[in-house]
Formats: sequence, structure tokens, C-alpha cells
Amino acid sequence: MFHRFLFSATAAIAVASLNAPAQTLVAAEKRPSAAKASNASSWTKRTPDGQPDIQGIWSNATITPFERPPALGTKAYLSEEEAAQAEQRAAQNRVDRPPRAGDVGNYNDLWLDSGTRVVKSRQTSLVVEPEDGRVPLTKEAEARRDYNHAHESESYVYMSVWDRCITRGVPAGMFPAGYNNAYQIIQTPGQVVLVSEMIHNTRVIPMDGSPHPPASVRMWDGDSRGHWEGNTLVVDTTNFNNKGWIATSAATGRVKGVPQTEATHVVERFTRVDADTLSYEVTVTDPVMYSRPWKVAIPLSRDDDYKMYEYACHEGNQAPELILGGGRAQEKASK
Repeated sequence: MFHRFLFSATAAIAVASLNAPAQTLVAAEKRPSAAKASNASSWTKRTPDGQPDIQGIWSNATITPFERPPALGTKAYLSEEEAAQAEQRAAQNRVDRPPRAGDVGNYNDLWLDSGTRVVKSRQTSLVVEPEDGRVPLTKEAEARRDYNHAHESESYVYMSVWDRCITRGVPAGMFPAGYNNAYQIIQTPGQVVLVSEMIHNTRVIPMDGSPHPPASVRMWDGDSRGHWEGNTLVVDTTNFNNKGWIATSAATGRVKGVPQTEATHVVERFTRVDADTLSYEVTVTDPVMYSRPWKVAIPLSRDDDYKMYEYACHEGNQAPELILGGGRAQEKASK
């Protein structure tokens, strides 16, 4: 279980020294090639009930960092050359190294699959709003995050809900991690089903126009309700139970461990861009944890050859037991 704490820092290293002019998303992502435009019917088909068809297996594995390295300021996009350089650096750093003194080590690189390329849009970060590419954390968010990290060996309640095999969270489950970055979307009349490979979580999203349940009903992943705005699937999620985290992977850096509150509001947007790309955008609002709403954009890539397997999280999960056992050993040694 400890391997989920790992995430290559090569993406941040790779882009930190890049300073070329920003590129446009339209040029990098949304302008289809002539070949794709001429074959549009292969991805603009509809489901039997007339909805845009976004079904398939999609992956968000990438070396693009979650937040933009501060050295890049408001530089939003990489040039093609800069992207190639970042990918080359990442490949060179993707080697197994012996653990540091006192470190128990981890799985070797064979078991990890965090991607080899920057996202198709060549964004310098997955966070695209605010313009600095950084999540606008409040002082309370930072304090509660730091408290969780400092006390995780005292009680399971301070541990990541991912390590406890409860959930990766919403939208945390849609953020890239070290491996198992695949999602399957299934559409049925009145519902959209989103299956995540990591922790094999399945979200069944009603599309019937029914409202969220009363505020007294609270859930780990909140309550999701979907509707279509043109060709875009919009998923509105509220009713969080104040126990989850907004981000659970080490790939999210300083955002990992920030709690969700009952005020958390998540709006996701799925739009088919071309035969092989599904644009995923999510806006998070919580006046307790953030000084303003923030937005993540990730182009998901279709991969029909990808095989999704059950992530049997609870089976063999010794992380909570060992972390708590280590805490008790430290307490005993300090007496």
C-alpha cells in the first residue's frame, strides 16, 4: 500500500526552467486534424436514447504536474520543443534507485505507471484556474492538512481515506496517480456509470433531473447528479460528509490531505473532443478551504487495448496497522 505515496517529481523538475511564450489551448488541443475531421462520424455517434456517446476506456496518466511550479508564474502552456524536453527528462529519471538510509523502500519502477508524456494540451499544470495554476488554499485548509499529516500514526481518522481503502474521493479519484489511471464510462438510459480502476470505485450518476437529497443526507463521495449541456456531460456533486479529502494522491503535492467539508461543491464537465480525446474539467468550490473556486483540466486519452483489473484494496492492506503500530512503538520508546 505504501507505493501510492510515490509520484515522480520529474514533471515539476522538467518544466521549472522553461520560459518560452505560452501556447493556446485551441492550437494545441481543440483544432482537429484533417484526418480526424473527415472521420468525425466515428466519434460523434449517439447512444440509442440520443445522448452524445462518451463510452469507452480512458486514461489520464501524465507527467504534467498537478500544480504549476512557482518559477513558471502565469506561463500556461509549453511549446512542442519544451514538451519533448520535459518528456525526455522524465524518461531519464525513470530509473530504480536504492532506498535512502533508514527508508524501508518501495515497489520498483515495474509496478508504477504514472505516464510518460505531458497532457495533449501541453498545459504546464493540471490546475488551470486561478491563472497561476495553484490551488488557493486558506490558512484553515493548510492547518487541517498539516494536522492530518502530523497525527496519522495516532489514529486512523487522520489517515488518507485512500490508504484506509474507503475511497479516493470526488474529484480526487479523477486526478492522476502513480498507477491504475484508467476509467470506463458506460451509458444507459437515465444513467451514466463511471468505473475507476483505482479502488474499483463505481459512480452511478442519475440523468433523470431528480434533485439532490436533503442536506441531512451526507456521503463520502457526495451525491452526483448529471445533465447534458449540448455535447457536454455536466455532473454536479454536493452532500459531502465532511470526512473525505479533496486529493488523496502524492501526485497532488501540497493539496493532498486538504479536507472536504459539507460546503464542498464539485462540478465536472466531460466533452468528447475527438475520437481519442475526452476533455475533463472540474471546478471545486468551498469557501472554508479555498479563497476562491479553482479548476482542473485534464485531456483523457482513449485506450481500447487497456485492460482494467479489480484493485483489491482491502486484501493484504497492512498500511493502517503498520502506521499505527509504528506510532505506538515511538510512544513506547519515548517513555
